[in-house]
Amino acid sequence: MGAWFLHLSGYQPTRAWYYTRMFSWLKRSFAKKFGLAPAVSAGPAPAPSDPIPVAEPTAITEGSPAIINRTEHGISRMNISANALKVLYRLQKGGYEAYLVGGGVRDLLLGREPKDFDVATSATPEEVRALFRNCRLIGRRFRLAHVRFGQEIIEVATFRAQHVVEEGEEEAAAGRTSEEGMILRDNVWGNIEQDAWRRDFTVNALYYNIADFSVVDYTGGVEDLKEGRLRIIGDPELRFREDPVRMLRAVRFAGKLGFRIDERSEQVIYAAGHLLRAVPSARLFDECLKMFHAGYAVETFELLRHYRLFEHLFPDTEEALAHEEHGFPITFVSRALENTDLRIQEGKGVTPAFLFAALLWEPARLRSEQLQAEGVPPVPAMQQAGEETVGRQVKSVAFPKRFTLQAREIWEMQERLPRRNGKAPLRLLEHPRFRAGYDFLLLRAESGEPVAELAEWWTRFQASDDAGRARLLAGNPADVKRRKRRRRSSSRRQRPAGESGPTE
Repeated sequence: MGAWFLHLSGYQPTRAWYYTRMFSWLKRSFAKKFGLAPAVSAGPAPAPSDPIPVAEPTAITEGSPAIINRTEHGISRMNISANALKVLYRLQKGGYEAYLVGGGVRDLLLGREPKDFDVATSATPEEVRALFRNCRLIGRRFRLAHVRFGQEIIEVATFRAQHVVEEGEEEAAAGRTSEEGMILRDNVWGNIEQDAWRRDFTVNALYYNIADFSVVDYTGGVEDLKEGRLRIIGDPELRFREDPVRMLRAVRFAGKLGFRIDERSEQVIYAAGHLLRAVPSARLFDECLKMFHAGYAVETFELLRHYRLFEHLFPDTEEALAHEEHGFPITFVSRALENTDLRIQEGKGVTPAFLFAALLWEPARLRSEQLQAEGVPPVPAMQQAGEETVGRQVKSVAFPKRFTLQAREIWEMQERLPRRNGKAPLRLLEHPRFRAGYDFLLLRAESGEPVAELAEWWTRFQASDDAGRARLLAGNPADVKRRKRRRRSSSRRQRPAGESGPTE
C-alpha cells in the first residue's frame, strides 16, 4: 500500500528501498510465526564453546532457586533445535510454562552438542495434544507427549510431584509404588519446583526458561557441573529403590561425561545391584542400548564391572570373566566395545546383534567346547550352546528374538569358517551373516585366540580374483591332506592281486 501511494505521488523508490522493506516484512513474519522476542532482550550471545557460567549461584535450599541470567551462561537459541523452539513458544503462547530441561541443557552448558531436546511444561499431556496436531501420547507408567517433526521427536513432559499417600488412604491411580518402594506409575502433576526435586541427578534438573533465557537451578546442578560431580537428588537409597535403573543411568552419565559419582551414591550402588532383578528385562534391553551404543561403551563397561552391576545384567559373561585365563575374555569384550565406539564415532551403523554376540561369546564358546568334548560335532555343538546361552540371558536382559537369532548365526559362522575345502568357502561368501562372522573372527584374532592364520586366509580369499582363490583353495592344508589320502587309496586299489607294498 505504501509503495502504491509513493508511485502515485511521483516518487521513484530505489532498489535498496525495496530490499529494506522486504527484509523488514520477512523479519516481522518470522517473528510472528515463531513468537520470537526482539534480539535485544536476549542480550549478547556468547560463543557456543564458552565455559560453564562464571557467576557463582546463590546457596541452594529447597524453594529458593538460583537464577543464572542470560549474560552469565553460554546457551544460545542458535544451538537449540528449531523444532524444540516451536514447541516452547507455542506452549508459552498457549498460557503455559515451558522450559527446556534435562540432558539438552546440561550438554549446552558443557559446550557439547545435545543428542535430543526435552521440554517440561505446566500443560497436561492432553493439553499438549490439543495444541499440536502432530502430537502423540505414549506411556502408562510415565505419561508423555511426543511432538513429531519428520524424523525429530520433541518429548514433552508435564511437571510432576512426589506422590505421597497418607496412612489409610488408597493410592491414586496416577501414582503407585510396589511393596519394595519401586515406582510403578508416576503421573502426579505438580509445579516446576516439585518437578526439579523429583528428578534423578542435579545436573539433569536444570531448566532453560524460554521467557527470559535464564537457567533455573533448584538443586545445585550448575555447581556440580563445574565440579564434574554426578549427584543424585535426595536420599540415594530411597531414589535407587524407587527406580533401580537410575544406577545404570549414573554409570552411563559418568562414562559419557567423565564425571565422578558422589560418595554417598557410590556406597549405595555397590550394595543395591540386586534391585535390577525387579526391573522388566525388556526395559533393561533399552538401557543396555543407551549404555553401549552411545560412543562410550568401553568406559561404561569398566564402570559397570567396577560397581558390580554387570553381573546382574550378564551373569554368564561375568562368571566367565571372573575365571578368565591370561586376560583373554576381558580383552575380547573390550576390543568389541572399542570397535563399536569407533564405528559410532565414524558415523557407521551398529547392530545390537553384534553387541549381543560379543558380550555372550565367552559363555557360548565354553559350553560349545564342553559339548564337543562329549562327542557333539562343532556346528551342532555351537547351535546347542547358543540356544542354552540365549535362554538364560533373556531372563536378565531381553534382547529381541531378531537380534538373538542373528547373534547365534554369527557364533555358528565361527565353526563354519574353518571349513576351507571344496566349494564351501564360495558358499560361505554368499551367506547373509558372512561379513558379521568375518568381522567377529578378526576380533577373536586380535584378542589372542588361535585363529590368526584362519583370519588372514579369509582376508586374502576375499581380496583375490578367481585364479587367486583357486590357488588359495589348492594350497589349503586340509585340501592337501585330502588329496594325499585320495592318492594313497587310489594306488592301493590299482595294485595287482597278491602284490604287496615295498618292504624294508
